[in-house]
Amino acid sequence: MTKRLKSKYKINRRLGENLWGRPKSPVNRRDYGPGQHGQGRRRKPSDYGIQLMAKQRLRGYYGNITEKQFRRTYAEASRKRGDTSETLIGLLERRLDAVVYRMKFVTTVFAARQFVNHGHVMVNGRRVNIPSYEVRPGDVVEVRERSKQLGILLEAVELAERDIPDYIEVDHAKMKGTFVRVPKLADVPYPVMMEPNLVVEYYSSH
Repeated sequence: MTKRLKSKYKINRRLGENLWGRPKSPVNRRDYGPGQHGQGRRRKPSDYGIQLMAKQRLRGYYGNITEKQFRRTYAEASRKRGDTSETLIGLLERRLDAVVYRMKFVTTVFAARQFVNHGHVMVNGRRVNIPSYEVRPGDVVEVRERSKQLGILLEAVELAERDIPDYIEVDHAKMKGTFVRVPKLADVPYPVMMEPNLVVEYYSSH
């Protein structure tokens, strides 16, 4: 198992949930945390602890993005009109690495970040290598021609563990898709319950 996979699965075990719904997650076999104290008795979390866990869960799901980047996304959501928690989810789902993951061009959101970083993705005909790039409704996201035969693509397309949500349209024969609209929380196919309202409470009180 690669160092990256070990790190990813450690997030699962620390949070006690199979964040990405993957069958190989160690949480499926061991529901306690990692490390020598992982099997110790867990205390009932405080309100702060519950909010912090919700934040870590959401951050972890999107590839364990940095705290600085996540806070910046929250700040952007809080400036916009409407429900901040819904806006936060919409902004996270607009990240290019998240869109590439949703389109099933890659197997994991971590792989999506790397795939974008390495210049394999184009948006509206232009190469974009910034994972946090904000995709807009109507944008066409596709794999570069020279990258379409990569094994990681063929493996991801065949995965039965994930469905493509209805706010995205994809043609896997052409390795091209369209980001149709910004989703609401209820539209996003999270394998575990996400509580962005608790994330808003966390940042509002700190």
